[in-house]
Amino acid sequence: MTMTAERPETGFGLNPQDEINDLRMSDKAVPLLNRVKTFIREVVEPTAEEFHRLGEGRPDIWQYAPGQLEVLEKAKDKAKAAGLWNFFLPNAETGEGLSNLDYAYIAVELGKVRLASEIMNCAAPDTGNMEVLERVGTPAQKEKWLKPLLEGKIRSAYCMTELNTASSDAKNIDTRATLVGDEYVINGEKHYISGAGDPRCKVMITMVKTDPEAPPHLQQSQILVPLDTPGVKLIEGQQVFGDPDAPHGHMHIIFDNARVPKENMLLGEGRGFEISQLRLGPGRIHHCMRAIGSAEKALDLMVTRGMSRVAFGKPIIQLGGNLEIVSRARIEIEAMRLMVLKAAKAMDVLGNREARVWIHMVKAMVPERVCKIIDQAIQMHGALGVSQHTPLARMYASTRTLRIADGPDEVHHMVVGRNELQQLREVADSSLAAVFRN
Repeated sequence: MTMTAERPETGFGLNPQDEINDLRMSDKAVPLLNRVKTFIREVVEPTAEEFHRLGEGRPDIWQYAPGQLEVLEKAKDKAKAAGLWNFFLPNAETGEGLSNLDYAYIAVELGKVRLASEIMNCAAPDTGNMEVLERVGTPAQKEKWLKPLLEGKIRSAYCMTELNTASSDAKNIDTRATLVGDEYVINGEKHYISGAGDPRCKVMITMVKTDPEAPPHLQQSQILVPLDTPGVKLIEGQQVFGDPDAPHGHMHIIFDNARVPKENMLLGEGRGFEISQLRLGPGRIHHCMRAIGSAEKALDLMVTRGMSRVAFGKPIIQLGGNLEIVSRARIEIEAMRLMVLKAAKAMDVLGNREARVWIHMVKAMVPERVCKIIDQAIQMHGALGVSQHTPLARMYASTRTLRIADGPDEVHHMVVGRNELQQLREVADSSLAAVFRN
């Protein structure tokens, strides 16, 4: 192998005939995309307005206001009737069975309106949890938890991050699950568990340590923990830039001798990292897909605001380099879109494991750049941009949090950089010497 050799295993080569470079949506998925766009415009957008209007000023922020869930369920029923339901699972018997590439185009549209994903039952963290259950759940686990999730009757949470450990390294997870008789006894402390505040949330997939003496990659397991389990204590909802994000919430949870049946273990003890590889594939790139939709929304708001407001005798779009800001935002969005589409195609062609470098690249790139675009839109709106009267402040908080919650930027860059070093190490010494001579 030489320094100029192709890298087909990662898709970094420049062969225009490689399958990985064909980023067209399949013919069969185009009608679905068009139906999603129409449904968002005709059903989701008015539903979102009514949903948020009903929720204003509710006395208990951790409960839905009267009428809110009814409005939401009505829209979900319309989505089911229209066949716009559960299409996030790639190549699965459940839902549409779309490829990752096809879903990427659709997820961008879902990212433009916050409630769109939930109304079509494609919202995190349920998507990742359903994906895990669909892939590794037992028939009993699927009947009890996957079925109502697929029907949109309940919601769920993914319970991993810990208060007292650096959870970006999953080997540090220290919440213990000890088998006692036919039950696991769980003790530990988790925080920022997204979605656990929702009164509809009924179960958590929880990362636990089952064998501290095993090799590091076999110490962790994942287990199903119902929220109403005695010993599961929701301490408080933790705020994001001062917003509790209620009733969805990001909860601080203590497990105090919480007992669950041993049948709740997913796949078996010591297989937590193996399960994570399922979740770290399609379910985690969905965030990047939806984030591009948020960037599109921010750019639309930026341009509309810039053209409609006048200062110093000119529309503000003509002031202070704002046209260049708009230009750069569009360029960044298209660059991100191509990167995400290629990562999705890499997953389809190479498989999740071999495409992991592409996954980490987009997770490092997209949230950071979307944050910048939203920030520029906020600036264009002045004080209104940081208020509750535009979606921008919440969009920024959500996207900025993604740079931590979906794995910190530094971890993603570490994986990508380490891959480059590995590629270099595989070059013969003679070829490497020739490169440095040149």
